[in-house]
Amino acid sequence: MVANSHLLIIEDEEGAAQTLEKFFVKKGYSVGIANTGEDGIARFLARTPEIVLLDFKLPGMDGEQVFLKIKEINPLIPVIIMTAFGEVDLAVRLLKLGVFYYITKPFELDVLLHLVNEAIGKAVLTRENARLQEKLQGRYSFENFIFRSEIMAETVNLAMRVADSEATVLIGGESGTGKEVLANIIHYASAMRNGPFVKVNLASLPATLIEAELFGHEKGAFTGADRSRTGRFEEANGGTIFLDEIGDLPMETQIKLLRVIQEREIFRLGSNKAVPINMRLISATHRDLALEVQRRSFREDLFFRLNTISIRMPSLRRRKEDIPFLVEHFLKKFSAREKKSIRGIEKKALNALMKYSFPGNVRELENIIERAVILTRHEEISEEDLPVFSAGGESYQDIAAAGIPLPVKTREFEKKLILEALENNRFIGTKTARELGISESTLRYKMDSLGIKAV
Repeated sequence: MVANSHLLIIEDEEGAAQTLEKFFVKKGYSVGIANTGEDGIARFLARTPEIVLLDFKLPGMDGEQVFLKIKEINPLIPVIIMTAFGEVDLAVRLLKLGVFYYITKPFELDVLLHLVNEAIGKAVLTRENARLQEKLQGRYSFENFIFRSEIMAETVNLAMRVADSEATVLIGGESGTGKEVLANIIHYASAMRNGPFVKVNLASLPATLIEAELFGHEKGAFTGADRSRTGRFEEANGGTIFLDEIGDLPMETQIKLLRVIQEREIFRLGSNKAVPINMRLISATHRDLALEVQRRSFREDLFFRLNTISIRMPSLRRRKEDIPFLVEHFLKKFSAREKKSIRGIEKKALNALMKYSFPGNVRELENIIERAVILTRHEEISEEDLPVFSAGGESYQDIAAAGIPLPVKTREFEKKLILEALENNRFIGTKTARELGISESTLRYKMDSLGIKAV
């Protein structure tokens, strides 16, 4: 229970209302009572409660009408409906409308108390998440960082707590989950926020150029070096450098990066002069670096240096309650860009998205909605507008059919996704990888392992 929680009871049976009032007052709540729906709305407006206990059968406005009015006034206040009529259809309809819980009379008061405490706890978390997101959006303008889920709130709170330290941070998670955005949040919430934020995607750089890109070089350091060049570490001096896909760093460069972390200085290629640097290092990877250490493809000492603070971005599969809010955001974004009047998404289409596994995570969802907005001829996105569920040839339902071993299902499902993305992007690797939310090197590896030939 939240301290000084105020509970509003809307119940026309005087004896039942008094019983509930006495019980919850003893439990530390302040309680307001209304005998009609109209009076309940007036009391709700006069003093916003933390929770509402609402009888379904009321004189005048019934419980459903009262609930809809409360939801219109403040949708963050949880409502528990109480009724002697336990029809399943009624319960399902009310739950879909957003009622926190539906309880039939007679009920145990301790059961109701548990539900009330649970509802208030979740409501407090929801409000905290909304305030946190408003703060992030207003202060740092991370327009695609939309969340309501508890797991994302915990992730962002952890990032905000470590922001002011100077410790290195390793962000893990699947491709497309928003690791770069989280790195932005850490930088702009840190004491180095006024310094540069330098991003380097190591997977997009040829191995032969990584050192020159990171450390810079002097004129004549190698063939083609016709002038001196400042490296990304020097550019990040006084700020933050973000090394994305750190797992793709060649072993010989890993040794040099370890020295940078330990000594806080770099040497340009072709120079023996140390250049001191003061910067925050944040790295990210979709790989399991602990496993790469076991395979001896990643240095253990570097792993421990990078992993001082570890934050893992949750996959979209683990935060599905965020999908409707993300869909709404992307619809507004792309409808405005394409100058289309799209009201929303059909319930069937949204349900299909809620059931989908999203191997490419938020980036894949954004691509799906962008494509749907561009191609649809209607005012609402339908299931037919979503390429994931309307692909020709072998259907995803066919792949998922019973009797097929899971490894085979997974392989065929992934192969189909990659082939579709390649065809959509005319087999251009950069665009295909971006649509799938993976690096080009990962795309090439998957194409080789799945027997997909480039055209």
